[in-house]
Amino acid sequence: MRFFDGKISYMTKPAAVLWDMDGTLVDSEHYWLSSEQELAASVGEIWTEQDGMNLIGMSLYDSTRLIKQQLKLEMPAQEIIDRLTNSVISKLDLSLPWRPGAQELLRAVRAAGIPTALVTMSMRRNADAVVNRMGFEAFDYIVAGDEVRFGKPHPEPYLKAADALGVAIEDCVAFEDSISGLHSAEASGAIAIGVPNMIQIPNRPGRIIWPTLTGVSVSDLENIYREKRVDR
Repeated sequence: MRFFDGKISYMTKPAAVLWDMDGTLVDSEHYWLSSEQELAASVGEIWTEQDGMNLIGMSLYDSTRLIKQQLKLEMPAQEIIDRLTNSVISKLDLSLPWRPGAQELLRAVRAAGIPTALVTMSMRRNADAVVNRMGFEAFDYIVAGDEVRFGKPHPEPYLKAADALGVAIEDCVAFEDSISGLHSAEASGAIAIGVPNMIQIPNRPGRIIWPTLTGVSVSDLENIYREKRVDR
């Protein structure tokens, strides 16, 4: 719904809600870390927790280049991507761990009739594996890491999602848990909300950080949307 104030018109709720996947919707970052450690061990190398945390939010292509360099791997980058993706999918098949409050808010957004998109740097088959385990129709569109030219922190993934939904990116709310992902959402023009998970997100003027999605309602999204639209 829109209402008018002179020559200005604006919606009273977000046109769409855009969701990062790993670490934001599902608590899968530890699956990636263990898969990276398994890969390292297979070639006699060590991969630390900090090594894994340094990659959070990156496109899989960018992170694979760093993994290949650090582990001195001779195998092609695509083989590394496939091995990691297969390993993570096998873990997700055993358990899909939602982040606190994420499933409840996603279901509430769907019930309110607000379009949604998944914007992830995981491969499409990984995204599909997660979505297929959710048990309800969660998204109108999916943007995956192998479907964009430039991954996060570039704004292309979020711009592509908004374009596919037929909405203005400035009218979208986007949720992210990583610095790289939040930079992508902010650069796109979306109302970006950081929900920290494994890494801290530095605060700065104008940045929105929520400690958790537990207890967050559609009304909260409507309020932050109206507040930010007035600021603009």
